[in-house]
Amino acid sequence: MVKFIAKSALDKKGGNIVTLDLRKISTMVDYFIIITGTSDKHAKAIADDIDIKLGKEGIRKWHIEGYSYGHWILLDYVDVVVHIFLEEERLYYNIESLWGDALIERIEEENVKS
Repeated sequence: MVKFIAKSALDKKGGNIVTLDLRKISTMVDYFIIITGTSDKHAKAIADDIDIKLGKEGIRKWHIEGYSYGHWILLDYVDVVVHIFLEEERLYYNIESLWGDALIERIEEENVKS
């Protein structure tokens, strides 16, 4: 599911995609996927694409936050939480450093090829 989401974000030109493997440090969530969008419309397009593609696979989100504003969209799929930020918000909240004990992987096109 993590690679599937990352591929979807890459397809929509999401930037600076990273995954945080939280399985050894959190009992609430297995992974965060963090993506940067270039505008609120771009962030919404990334979120929509992820949600539509997962829906076609029978995977429904449990919760969504921030969609109407579009500067930080959170898609909660229970075991995987997707954060889509605009650059300024991503730098401000700096989730990667808050979860500094997580195993972090930078996602590039070659990481998610089928």
